[in-house]
Amino acid sequence: MKSNKLLWLMALMLMLSLVLAACAGDGEPEEDGSGDEGTSEDGSDEGSDEGEDTEGDSEEGSEGDAAASDNTLIINIPSDAVSLSTQGSNDVPSSNVAENIYETLTVQNENMEIEPGLAEDWEQVDDTTWEFYLREGVMFHDGTELTAEVVKANFDRLVDEEVASPRAFLFEAVESVEVVDDYTVSITTAYPYAPLLANLAHNGLGIMSQDIIEEDYAAMEEGDDPDSYINQNPVGTGPFKFESWTPGDKVVLSSNQEYWGEAPQIDGVEFQVIPETGARIANLETGAAHVADALGPDDVSRVDNTEGMSVLTQDSVSLSYVGFNVQKEPFDQKEVRQAVSMAIDPSQIVEGIYNGMGIPATGPLAPPVFGYDDSIEPLQYNLEEAQALLEEAGLGDGFETTIWTNDNPQRMDAAEYIQSALGEINIDVEIEVLEWGAYLERTANGEHDMFVLGWSTVTADADYGMYPLFHSSAVGAPGNRSFLENEELDALLEEGRRETDPEARQEIYSEAQEMLVDIAPMLYLHHQEYLLGVSDNVEGFSVDPTGIYQIKDVTIN
Repeated sequence: MKSNKLLWLMALMLMLSLVLAACAGDGEPEEDGSGDEGTSEDGSDEGSDEGEDTEGDSEEGSEGDAAASDNTLIINIPSDAVSLSTQGSNDVPSSNVAENIYETLTVQNENMEIEPGLAEDWEQVDDTTWEFYLREGVMFHDGTELTAEVVKANFDRLVDEEVASPRAFLFEAVESVEVVDDYTVSITTAYPYAPLLANLAHNGLGIMSQDIIEEDYAAMEEGDDPDSYINQNPVGTGPFKFESWTPGDKVVLSSNQEYWGEAPQIDGVEFQVIPETGARIANLETGAAHVADALGPDDVSRVDNTEGMSVLTQDSVSLSYVGFNVQKEPFDQKEVRQAVSMAIDPSQIVEGIYNGMGIPATGPLAPPVFGYDDSIEPLQYNLEEAQALLEEAGLGDGFETTIWTNDNPQRMDAAEYIQSALGEINIDVEIEVLEWGAYLERTANGEHDMFVLGWSTVTADADYGMYPLFHSSAVGAPGNRSFLENEELDALLEEGRRETDPEARQEIYSEAQEMLVDIAPMLYLHHQEYLLGVSDNVEGFSVDPTGIYQIKDVTIN
């Protein structure tokens, strides 16, 4: 009898533990993330963030699955994708998924050098005309073939004003795309355009199946938003195929065993949304995940000192910054922007919040990016000069304002430091923390005063690192969330993309960076290091300087 009671008690405890585990499992899915809300600003702010807005980290959310599949790579990420269309967003979380579904005509290697992608070769016919020769026999996941007609359909959709893609600026210099034959595409630019090959490697120019493009247009005619069909049915030529997307929870991809190149050795990938850093690390420790993205600087020792895992670090081409909405009072005055910039000591943020990881930024471009100029002198920390500039602007007694951030621990800490620092010159700052999708949407609409964000210069070219952030045509979702409109700067940025001589281009971008010191549309904080925790069971996983995961060659032991 005692034995039966003991068995019954153990069974009851087991059932109770299962119920509790279910209650503590994945949370309720968030609203559909299919809307057009993003950037990262790799880039981060990818960014953080491809030139994309990079999102960083957040604090609340669901737990991961109980255990990682034997041959499915489980990646815990802080924020969900915004769109699964190559043309639907400009943020790093979306790009990390899209990178594995879709492919581009050209690619960049680990040194950011251009190599063949879906185009096995190309030729510059004259100053403004390029011909791209597609690989033959490449098939989409739906069984249709990659042809020049499909490529043209993609690029025509990218610049369609009804679609209103935030990545259309990548093709702004292109005048026409023509089909030469089944496997040859001709691209004509309005002027000699130096960044063309790098832009074609951007996953915003990833090639989608023509069938889903046509289905999406049909859905738009029925009243749906652009990308609504594509977000539910993404089809590319990449090494992984779409299986499912539960917004706010996870995106699941399976291996494409009919891939035109070497097929993946893993069964698939799950991008699990785990907003809280500690939960991501705990999943790595228990084996519920293979990769934990977006570690904080304070988490490095915990991961490195835990058996079976290590920290993966990667220098980036990203920028962390504090932006001002230059079209809202009082930030419409240059003196106010300069004063705020001079009242904040970026070294306090880099050393005190990021533990010295990354390098201080003196401008928008990271050292590996073409156009970077180490001779540029930024505004220096100087409280007395900051106060004098406020007096000059008629705001010597200070003013009230807000600073926005997403729920990234380091960005929230930076906002608190900025709140304290600006209090020294009588500026009263209220901090507002927004969810990532809402943050991108509302800053794109210009509802903010100050904001903390990132940008990832994914092409490693100054055109991408500056044009989307500062040109008047890119105001809002493409990247210019400072709402800067300056004709002289516009002219320089336009000249920089037209000039093909590297030395002349460098002079143009140096002049533009000097001008930005005076205009002061943002305070440049630092160029971050990407920090990820990776299980020792995983081989072949890496992240490139733009913040994009390299998954195709992964094996799991």
